[in-house]
Amino acid sequence: MATATETDAMRRAVALSGRALGDTAPNPVVGCVILDAEGVRVGEGWHQRAGGPHAEVHALFAAGERARGGTALVTLEPCNHTGRTGPCAQALIEAGIARVVYAVADPNPSASGGAATLRAAGVDVEGGLLRAEAEAVNIAWLTSVRLGRPYVRWKYAATMDGRIAAADGTSRWISSADSRADVHRLRAESDAVVVGSGTLRADDPHLAVRGIDGVTQPLRVVVDTHARTTVDARVLDDAAPTLIAVGKDADTAHLPDVDVVRLPYAATGQGGERTGLDVTALLAELHGRGVRSVLLEGGPTLAGAFVAAGAVDTVTAYLAPVLLGAGPHALADAGISTLAQALRLDVTDVARLGPDLRVTAVPAVPHPTQES
Repeated sequence: MATATETDAMRRAVALSGRALGDTAPNPVVGCVILDAEGVRVGEGWHQRAGGPHAEVHALFAAGERARGGTALVTLEPCNHTGRTGPCAQALIEAGIARVVYAVADPNPSASGGAATLRAAGVDVEGGLLRAEAEAVNIAWLTSVRLGRPYVRWKYAATMDGRIAAADGTSRWISSADSRADVHRLRAESDAVVVGSGTLRADDPHLAVRGIDGVTQPLRVVVDTHARTTVDARVLDDAAPTLIAVGKDADTAHLPDVDVVRLPYAATGQGGERTGLDVTALLAELHGRGVRSVLLEGGPTLAGAFVAAGAVDTVTAYLAPVLLGAGPHALADAGISTLAQALRLDVTDVARLGPDLRVTAVPAVPHPTQES
């Protein structure tokens, strides 16, 4: 059983892992703390960039010879394969680590097996310490492995009566400066930010992270079924990479130097009009590009399409103490016609940001493959 000292060290490792959110895709975020043979903390580290040293390597380097006979606390089971870096299980063995405690077993078949390798080398191994806390930080990568698609957080700002804009279309600014700053944090922790063409035309958003130094800018994705994005759109500047997702037969001649992907249509509306792109195909395309976490900032139509596709893992709502009484709501048609079909949510956090409330919630019934 883990000691109190080991539990404290794992809690530190979980905190370290969160420092790299948004920077490691397609790899997980991982933290590691090394205790020497007397239980004194002598090294720590986290996986900082994809292709760079893993958390264990950073921590072992910091510990040096004091790692021999010590304990490694790692938020994810040490990897057992050679990719752009060597296997961490072997690095721990060579450093003379006597005990390894990890929080979450690695669900990736190509990298799992580190615990067995360590045990075969005579290392004492224990798993599951602070599992829930470690999973919460690494949920994007874990979701991508378990479901084969990116983790999706839908974010919106609304008035207390659920309006995202006034009747005349004005929406700046419903939420406070504190809430807007928090959105930039969410962007910085995401691999991609997704909006629809309606939001692009109405607000001409920039979508890049501002006010946070040293971040890896997320991929800006515009779901633009009919390729109506114009070359002067702010998302087409060089502040961050941009991808325009269009229908298979959309005319993109006016976007010669833009990264464009053609996707299947989701449905056909009245009169044969194509009404949107297939959300599953979009997420598969992003997953193939190494995206593991998506911040959905699109308007009500796109949000409804994601909800209808069962592709919303977390909802973050910024609620401002404002009443409008008219104007668009946050969510459009999501394929829900009766209360029995409602997507029930469990609230996981409520925070005060200036005058606003930030409410975070997750589907009450998890995806079957997330119940492990």
